[in-house]
Amino acid sequence: MSRLDRSLLRPFPLFRGLADADMEVILESAATRRVAKGATLFEQAAEADEFFFLLDGRLKVMKFTSDGDQVLIRFVVAGEVCGMAAAIGRNTYPATAKAAADCVVLAWPSTMWLRLVEKVPALGAGAMRALGQRLEEAHTRITELSTEEVQRRLANAITRLAGQAGRKVDKGILIDFAVTRQDLAEMTGTTLHTVSRIMSCWESKGLLEGDRQHLLLREPHKLLMIGEGSSADG
Repeated sequence: MSRLDRSLLRPFPLFRGLADADMEVILESAATRRVAKGATLFEQAAEADEFFFLLDGRLKVMKFTSDGDQVLIRFVVAGEVCGMAAAIGRNTYPATAKAAADCVVLAWPSTMWLRLVEKVPALGAGAMRALGQRLEEAHTRITELSTEEVQRRLANAITRLAGQAGRKVDKGILIDFAVTRQDLAEMTGTTLHTVSRIMSCWESKGLLEGDRQHLLLREPHKLLMIGEGSSADG
């Protein structure tokens, strides 16, 4: 049983509004786990014996092709569930998740999923909403890959990340964890060279700046306009 104070979960939408009794049901079978930066939480094709809720940190979810190529699918941020193979009728994980920063997760045995949903229907409803949002994100990315030029895809990927995991600072919106240009290339279906060329251009124009540990959007509205195809910047 997790000894986590349930008040720490209240700010997250998945748990907001749940009765104390429901929270006790959810937490009694949960284990709190720390995952060091760079460590693997779960691996593609491995038996899905647990599912998780990210309390703190960032996870990088990747898919590997039969040829061994890696594709970055998404980042998981605090407040999200992941590894929910049981919820979609799978017994293996469809992707690999690695810690992009030091993380704290809650973990449950996958065998508990149906029991928890039966006891706390709101948990199942919240999880299904989260899965629905990810499906919508996937559809958006497929559409972008099929119809948009690289510059727009890259601008959209960066602004989506800022919306999910960025925070406002004096100079703009800060994504305060490592997002490499290779990550962005994988997310947008292009090459590292192309991403580097476009981002160097944007940096020279003062739209953003970054290093190995953070990415700062100095002019997020201009990047948004590029993503919408309504600006010639880039």
